[in-house]
Amino acid sequence: MSALLSIGVVTIAATIVSAPVASAVGGPCGQGGNGSLGSITGSLGSLTGSLSGSAATGSLMNGLPWITGAPNGALPVLRGRTQAIEMVTGPGSPNDTINRFSVSGTDLGIMWDNGLPGSEHGVQMAFGDTVGDCDSPGDDWRSNVLFRSSNTDIANKFRIDSSPKDGPNHSKEIIPEPQFAPGFEFTTIPTAGISYDGVQYIRIMSVRSWDVPGEWTTNYSALAYSTDNGENWVVDPVTVRANTGDIDLGILGIPAISPINKNFQQSAFLEGRAEDDGDGFIYEYGTPSGRSGGALLSRVPGAELRNPLAYEYWNGSGWSADPDGAVTVIKSPVSELSVQWNDYLNKYVAMYTSPRGLVMSQAEHPEGPWSGSQVLVSGATLPGIYGGFMHPWTSRPGSHTLEFVATTWDRYNVIYMQTDLTGMGMSGSDSRDRPDPATTGEAELLEMRMPAEQ
Repeated sequence: MSALLSIGVVTIAATIVSAPVASAVGGPCGQGGNGSLGSITGSLGSLTGSLSGSAATGSLMNGLPWITGAPNGALPVLRGRTQAIEMVTGPGSPNDTINRFSVSGTDLGIMWDNGLPGSEHGVQMAFGDTVGDCDSPGDDWRSNVLFRSSNTDIANKFRIDSSPKDGPNHSKEIIPEPQFAPGFEFTTIPTAGISYDGVQYIRIMSVRSWDVPGEWTTNYSALAYSTDNGENWVVDPVTVRANTGDIDLGILGIPAISPINKNFQQSAFLEGRAEDDGDGFIYEYGTPSGRSGGALLSRVPGAELRNPLAYEYWNGSGWSADPDGAVTVIKSPVSELSVQWNDYLNKYVAMYTSPRGLVMSQAEHPEGPWSGSQVLVSGATLPGIYGGFMHPWTSRPGSHTLEFVATTWDRYNVIYMQTDLTGMGMSGSDSRDRPDPATTGEAELLEMRMPAEQ
């Protein structure tokens, strides 16, 4: 394994190349609109995007081109089966994340059950690029942060109990950058999380460049793990999946540089069920960088999660250790994927970002077939919406609702949402996409309610 590690890490460095430069037209603190853009260099990471003339990590020369405003606490008031319950983060959030954790703007919010007993049992929630005080140098940017929650009244609220900190009222960056690509790694963003045998796991992606809106290029993905309920994290270099694209390196059997890796730069974890012969397995769905690819599927015994040689891949008819035969199980385009079993629908549910907005598909088995998509929140209703991640406790006795979080670029904060699933069941063999409720008149945005009005 050490030989594979050495080859993989060297290959990561060897395959990183310069990427196109994106335009600096925005950022979570309104870069280009406040005074920080011209005065700060080298302090902000992924919020500033692509490689410029310098290879220094965190150049402020380029902003994420598709973020258009500062952190915003406006809560959308919607008509239809999906409702926005409250802001999880930022201005207007009942969690007061600005004063408690120095988090005024962030995104994603990937959730999983921490699997711990007694008073420690709860939900872990991993966020991506995060800003604090937008008037401070560098906007107090962090590549990622983590919150913990234990409230069970999830139909009505989402409450944050604690967060790993590096100072008073300041959530720390739990997985710092750079890891394995110094000078070419702008951020390390969580894409999936799961627990096994009391250990927490996060799949991260290392972003090399922000490209055109909706597209980015990664260096690699890797697993980080925590044995103290998310307080401290270690990235395991053995788990690195270098993004070598379609380059034929002429080396076979080296997981760190396998061609399959380009399709596992972002992930979604799913704990197996005995009914699907998955008892003891953890399923991992993989998608490429950006938002244009489809999802492939692998599985691994939970105890072997950090062993890249233990993974099997779905080839359309069965499981194989040979990744070359892996097939697409959820058709493109799919990104920011979240998958879990839902008792009410009696199906697996996949929630993901698509050109239509946040959508879900259903299946009887993890490998599918997966149904056509149903729009939960339309991009026509909430422009710029992305990152739908389901609450791990949403499937519960007597409930017909689906609780999840989502983010929009114009406010760059996480919203807690709920969808009524009544009548939404679909067979996995039904491949027809359902009409967007925004176009049929079933859903619309009524208003944006500012924090003082909530």
